[in-house]
Amino acid sequence: MDKGDRKAYVQMAYASSIGFAFVLLIFGGLFVGSWLDKKMGTSFFFTVLFFIMGVFGGFRNLYVLISRSIQDDKTIIKSVKSEPHRKRPAPAKA
Repeated sequence: MDKGDRKAYVQMAYASSIGFAFVLLIFGGLFVGSWLDKKMGTSFFFTVLFFIMGVFGGFRNLYVLISRSIQDDKTIIKSVKSEPHRKRPAPAKA
């Protein structure tokens, strides 16, 4: 496995984990908010508050993932642009 394939697999793992992170943050926020509502005796204040915090946390994680991917792509593009443009030799005939 070369370096490019490994990088692609890592990026696919990041992308597939973002859905899990969204679900975990949202349901975690709902669980904590519901628990706090029961402890404090409020109706649904903390549930809504922590649900919204979970949604914003999920979007923050998505933003971080995309910005990392863009930074990685910029370094790849820079290295490709710095290569001298030369004609490749013809493949050897068998």
